[in-house]
Amino acid sequence: MFKRRSINRQQDKQSQKVAVIDSPATLFNVIFGVLKSLIFFFICIFVLLGVLGIGIGAGYFAFLVSDTNVPTKSELISKINNSAQISKITYQNDEKVSDIKSDLLRTKAASKEISPLVKQALISTEDENFERHEGVVPKAIIRALVSDLTGFGGASGGSTITQQLIKQQVLTNETSYKRKANEILLALKAEKYFTKDEIITAYLNVSPFGRNNSGQNIAGIQEAAFGIFNKKAADLNLPQAAFIAGLPQSPIVYSPFDGAGDIKEEDNLSFGLKRKNHVLFNMYKEGFIKRGEYEEALSYDITKDFKPQENIQANTSSFLYQYAFHEAALKLMPIYYEADGFKRKEVEENEAKFQRYYDIATQELRNGGVTVKTTIDQKVYTALQEAEATYAPKIDDGRGTIQNGSAMIDNQTGRVIAFVGGRDFKSNQNNHATQTRRSPGSTIKPLIAYAPAIDVGLIGSESMLSNNSRKYRDGHQLRNYSGKKTTGFETVREALRVSDNVPVVELYQELLKVANPKDYYDKMNMVMDEKEFKYESIPVGGTDYGPTVLEQTNAFATLANEGKYAENYVIDKIIDSEGNTLYEHKVKPVEVYSKATASIMNDMMRDVVNKGTGVDAKKYMEEMASGAHKGDWVGKTGTSQEFRDYWFIASTPGVTISSWIGYDDNTPLYKEWDKRNKELWARLTTAAYMANPDLFKIDKKFKLDTTVKKEKVSSFTGQKPGKVKANGYTQQTPGKEIDSLWAKKGPEKSTFRFGIGGTDQDYKDAWNNPYGSVTSTPPVASPAPTPAPAPAPAPAPAPVQNYNNGYTNYNNYNTYNNGYTNYNNNYRR
Repeated sequence: MFKRRSINRQQDKQSQKVAVIDSPATLFNVIFGVLKSLIFFFICIFVLLGVLGIGIGAGYFAFLVSDTNVPTKSELISKINNSAQISKITYQNDEKVSDIKSDLLRTKAASKEISPLVKQALISTEDENFERHEGVVPKAIIRALVSDLTGFGGASGGSTITQQLIKQQVLTNETSYKRKANEILLALKAEKYFTKDEIITAYLNVSPFGRNNSGQNIAGIQEAAFGIFNKKAADLNLPQAAFIAGLPQSPIVYSPFDGAGDIKEEDNLSFGLKRKNHVLFNMYKEGFIKRGEYEEALSYDITKDFKPQENIQANTSSFLYQYAFHEAALKLMPIYYEADGFKRKEVEENEAKFQRYYDIATQELRNGGVTVKTTIDQKVYTALQEAEATYAPKIDDGRGTIQNGSAMIDNQTGRVIAFVGGRDFKSNQNNHATQTRRSPGSTIKPLIAYAPAIDVGLIGSESMLSNNSRKYRDGHQLRNYSGKKTTGFETVREALRVSDNVPVVELYQELLKVANPKDYYDKMNMVMDEKEFKYESIPVGGTDYGPTVLEQTNAFATLANEGKYAENYVIDKIIDSEGNTLYEHKVKPVEVYSKATASIMNDMMRDVVNKGTGVDAKKYMEEMASGAHKGDWVGKTGTSQEFRDYWFIASTPGVTISSWIGYDDNTPLYKEWDKRNKELWARLTTAAYMANPDLFKIDKKFKLDTTVKKEKVSSFTGQKPGKVKANGYTQQTPGKEIDSLWAKKGPEKSTFRFGIGGTDQDYKDAWNNPYGSVTSTPPVASPAPTPAPAPAPAPAPAPVQNYNNGYTNYNNYNTYNNGYTNYNNNYRR
């Protein structure tokens, strides 16, 4: 029975199991319990993996940004707002000369200068969560990351407007997780430092917007509005705002203009129009505009608003632009090298350093939005260019283009009022006023010989100089202009008036015994090698390279400014985009010659213009009857060896103006072209006077300084009258008493050797013929100039070697130097 009972219990259990399984409700509960356990298990696994992933991700993110130098608020503000802007060069009156050439045109706009429609259009299209997020949208970042890792989901940038701003202004375009991590980090920082409006305004100011109607690349909302629709950013209507807001995604594709500024063909134009419609739809979808506004904007014909194509009018191809740009770069350089602890000398003597900081300065000029204000008088400059174009062709002689360089300087300040760089910039970009170095001919005489000799008290205006036959130390004959007879003695005044060579060479050799002419040149920043000051021919222009037209004009302006040198300058001021002054010129006069010396020189150079070698220039001005001829003109002519260069430089109390002509390859000119240069000078001067007569100070006269000593001297000896023992007997000095002007010391008593230079025999001859050996009375002024005769066959040009170094063109004049003599002087005037 036990066994049965046992058997029966087993049977009962089996019956119970069958009953449970057979129940549907019980089966569901079992399955649900199992699934619940599994789901809970997997959730735990996913949570653990998620936590682990977040930890790994956070750790990886921290690793990626571990070496990032997080900028401070001020640094981030500076970087975000640092964008290329249009710089410009202006005349003195603030009228624009030209925009400074750049690869990109950009003009900044303040928030209030941007239409709200543009901001709404940008937000709805580029970042619909802009007003809600804190710099990044995590969901978008994860979506983009999954897309990158799996390749599914298509292209997805996941960047907010803030991130795009950081990418453009702070980071590079490199594609890497490290860059993306830095982008996220800095975007979060930016949201703390800036308001939403500041962020979107900055974005609109730095983003590219394709091309304008001249085919130029443009950036910034203001430049886009003007370059595409000829409007200000604040005045854009809804369709225009939508069109512009759609451009940054692909600015060149969506731009309505091609590289030449023409409106694109219909097929290519359609990309931008479709993009505009897409932006309008997003604005409607995000609730920025109503349905009626949306439909009206869709039907709007925006193509009629596009600006027509126009050629670029910027005058970047001119002597003025190139000169001002170069000078402005030089003025900005110290800002950068001084910040790095360098001094001017260190930079100037190191070519690599100089080029580095010059490049930095030019980059600022091209992209910094600066304004370069020049000293150039717009009316005078324009008048000179027109006069040059009209009259300069008359200086050609049928063998090629004879070049011209001219400069006009304010005597007191050194301000460059105007200049002529050459005949035609398109065919020859060498600036003959500021770059080319040429032999100065006899224009060097007042600066290097006469003025220094007066300044140290070696001579007075009526001191005697030998004009007798003289040879250089190696036997070559020294001659006066055109082989003029060398005999007797001349006063200083007369030698300067007729520009004889022998007297000034004699004077210079005597000057070297008591003074160093280099000291005077150094004060005027004149470029000349120390050894050149020892050349016998240096006082007649026998230099290796010579000055530029501007430098020589500046030196003459020094004499016209009471002996004070005011360095020439063309850059008055440089202002940054915020209105801050980066550079401003300050006039710092340097005394080179005493007031007495300068006034004596002007008194003598007045004779050069009124009745000497410069008289033709005065007569030409009189014929033009503008009134310029009424000025108190003082000046000097210059002619180099074999007539390779002709100069004329003259001053009034207000300005100094010059004219140089010559061939770039040093081909000799014809002798008669001296008058043609004087006529061209008169044409240029008359044009400048008619443009702005006040600059010339015609009503003022050069006066002798109160410190000038007027001493009575013999017209024969140039020394104090008295008894002299000559040729074996004592006699009273011949001639009449005249006034001699002295800056220092004074005349000595008359002696047998009364002059500078000459041999004992020359003095014996003079005493034997006292009324035929001294020239002190000015000859009658030459008659009015006559037309030049037909040119003779062209002489063969001497070999020339040109040295071009950056902004300088050095011309070697086939000179022969033996340490003392430079035979580049026989035909000077």
